Amino acid sequence: MATINSALQIMAGALNADQAALNVTANNTANASTPGYTRQVAVFQANDPVTINGISYGQGVQMVAAQSQRNLILNANIDQQQQQQQATQAQYTAMQQVQDIFNQVTTSTSGPSPGSLGDLTTNFFNAINQLETSPTNTALRQSVLSAANTLAGQFNSSAAQLTAQTNGLNQQVIGTVNQINPLLNSIAQLNQQISSASPTADAGLLENQRQYDLQQLSQYIGINTIKTENNGLTVTTTSGALLVSEGKSFDLTTGNVSGNVHIFATASGSSGDITTAQASGGGQLAGLLTTRDQSIPAVQNSIDTMAYNLATQVNTVQMAGVDQNGNPGLALFNIPATVTGSAAGISVAITNPAQIAAAAIGTGPGDNANAVAMANLANQSIIGGQTPTDFYASFISNLGSQVSGLNTLNTAQQASLTQLQNQQSALSSVSLNEEAANLQTYEQAYQSAAQFYSVLQTVVISALNLGMQTPVG
Repeated sequence: MATINSALQIMAGALNADQAALNVTANNTANASTPGYTRQVAVFQANDPVTINGISYGQGVQMVAAQSQRNLILNANIDQQQQQQQATQAQYTAMQQVQDIFNQVTTSTSGPSPGSLGDLTTNFFNAINQLETSPTNTALRQSVLSAANTLAGQFNSSAAQLTAQTNGLNQQVIGTVNQINPLLNSIAQLNQQISSASPTADAGLLENQRQYDLQQLSQYIGINTIKTENNGLTVTTTSGALLVSEGKSFDLTTGNVSGNVHIFATASGSSGDITTAQASGGGQLAGLLTTRDQSIPAVQNSIDTMAYNLATQVNTVQMAGVDQNGNPGLALFNIPATVTGSAAGISVAITNPAQIAAAAIGTGPGDNANAVAMANLANQSIIGGQTPTDFYASFISNLGSQVSGLNTLNTAQQASLTQLQNQQSALSSVSLNEEAANLQTYEQAYQSAAQFYSVLQTVVISALNLGMQTPVG
């Protein structure tokens, strides 16, 4: 009877183990589409054997754990790669919009457009060339003023659009920070729950959610994570500003500094303004800040330089001649005293076409010597050692190369990220086919144990009924 009772206990344990394994399979199947879910595997362990007269007798098995199939190193690599990819993606998208400012054509479906700065610079010097042929022609003089106004207006428009881009990036920085803070809070709460529920082992669904939050966080900001006691995590920015410590989170804040949105860490001992450090830290914030604080200012400086040098050189020649009435030439362009702000500040200074100084000093109004000198500026190295059109062409080429380079880099980073995600999926994602096979295996094992348990019950009842007039049922 002792042996039969032992067999009954073994079969009861087998039923419990198979039922627990079936529950694992059912849970995997139910969460196959849940974002961040990591599939679990039933882990079986043999019970301690019983030794009688030197002979060991097995005592069956039990299911000791539902083990999540995760690789912490792989997860960390995905987080790091995602931070780099998102930074480049944000920068590429923003710089595409900057490039669009200068990718203007001379016509559009809605009618004529002003054209690019390069086109309008050429148009301006072409108008002066035309004036050479008939210096006293009022219509040609007016054409020069019109071309100058159009060119100045396009400088103004380009500068205004760059400012608008900067303002848009400021709003995106605020929006990104608003996405970050709830994730920090969630990670801190999950730290608390995990430390309480499973301080020394895998925390299952809670750990899935924490890892999912970390991957979401990695899209927005560059982070480092450190495993702590009780299965917790400390999260910092790549520059070391504390974001999460055990069950407490430290929100980022934003504020205006010199017209731009800056980011501030609030944890005691952190560096306060982390804007500059975060520009190289990864995540969308890095791409937004790099574009706003480095790339756009460089573009702005190029068109400021073009506007300042072009206007200064034209004004010098204009003021060296005399106008149609014999008066000394006045500056053709209003321009700031320094390069900075020149594209936004340039304007045409004169409104009377007679004030264009086409003639040289000491000659009559029909002279074109000064107009020739002004037109010749188109072929002189007056902007950074280049002609105006060459300078602009080089600027556009460099801008295009920068955008193309970001696209190439982002494509490579995305390919690497996809490869890592595929590795993670192969390990951690639920395969419905595999779960169907597991379900069949565990069901058959359960049915076998149940059948054997039933047979053992029959044997026990038969043994109890031996010599009994009234059978035990």
